[in-house]
Amino acid sequence: MGLRTKIGAAITVTAALVAVLIGFVVHHRTGVNQLETARETIESRLTAAVEDHAAGIDRQHTLVNPDGMPAPLREAAEHGKRATYLDRSGREPVLWAATRLGDDMIVLKRPYRRETRNLEDLDDVLWAAGGLGTAFSGIVGVSLATFAGRRLNASARIAERIADGDLTARLRPRGGKDEIARLTIAVNTMADALAARLQAEREVTANIAHELRTPVAGLVAAAALLPPGRPAEMVQERARRVHTLMEDVLEVARLDADAERVETDVRTLGDLARRAAGAAAGPDAARAEVRVVRDCLVETDARRVERILTNLVTNAYRHGAEPVVAEVDDGIIRVRDGGPGFPEPLLAHGPQRFRTESGAGLGLGLTIAAGQARVLGAPLTFANRPEGGAEAVLDLRGAVRGPVPSGPGPE
Repeated sequence: MGLRTKIGAAITVTAALVAVLIGFVVHHRTGVNQLETARETIESRLTAAVEDHAAGIDRQHTLVNPDGMPAPLREAAEHGKRATYLDRSGREPVLWAATRLGDDMIVLKRPYRRETRNLEDLDDVLWAAGGLGTAFSGIVGVSLATFAGRRLNASARIAERIADGDLTARLRPRGGKDEIARLTIAVNTMADALAARLQAEREVTANIAHELRTPVAGLVAAAALLPPGRPAEMVQERARRVHTLMEDVLEVARLDADAERVETDVRTLGDLARRAAGAAAGPDAARAEVRVVRDCLVETDARRVERILTNLVTNAYRHGAEPVVAEVDDGIIRVRDGGPGFPEPLLAHGPQRFRTESGAGLGLGLTIAAGQARVLGAPLTFANRPEGGAEAVLDLRGAVRGPVPSGPGPE
């Protein structure tokens, strides 16, 4: 149940309860006033009837020692009280009044039908007014809830855009000082602070990488001049690793700055998968298996596609287990491994730079793959297969330009 429905229902139910309560009070108060007025009238007539009976005159409506008096009224009159009694036991209500004069019982009665009918008419009016008031309150409540719901939905959509990485998204203030206006200001303030913080972090990261580029290049060159031997190989391997890490950080910085531009040409998707698998050799020079189910021609940035696939295969070897398979099927490339699968935080939130659940590495490989896929406009999804292992799916169907006339078979 949405917020609009809840607010509308709450206002409608509250209005209905208020209408019933007011109707009950008005009904009860009106009935009491009618009965008091009728009792005062019949008591004054009873006084006149007693005086007339004492003078030896009994009028037409005066009853002397009648049968069929209500028992409570007879009992009160026999004790010398002047009493009235509303009898509702018959088909029509009757108002009685009685008193004792000597040995005689002086009694008056009159129909109470007119007062009962007036009360019933009042109830009909109260029900109609309550129904109309409830309906009007429900309409007003739903309208107010709809207006508030639209503002809250706008806030939620902007928050989702910010969460998805659009740090330029802002809510448009509508004035006022209510809670929603405060929420609007709070969301915009949060977005400004988050954007400033992320921009500062990106600038620091990019600046550090740029500053390290020259000394790292010199380190690689110097390592290449070392005399052959195991120590030289260790230094050269670590120098290359530092150089690769620095280039990855710079690439992440460029992707964050939206400075990348796509350069497209028409290529065979199976060939791109084979080149990426060859560039991402696993331990002991193991090579991922490439299966081409249905090959096709794609118009895309080949360098970026290879970069994505290379990172996916490398991640499969590094954090998964063999066999590692890259499958091409008519614009879709699936990279699978036989490892434990992707961690739940990655499936829920996507790759995050400088963070891996295993604690190994800086988590840049999948971050770069996701960023390059975003530049290409190609969806990249991560999942765990029911039979075990991780699977990354790159969807390039939007770039397909046709089948390959005679493509190579699976490798």
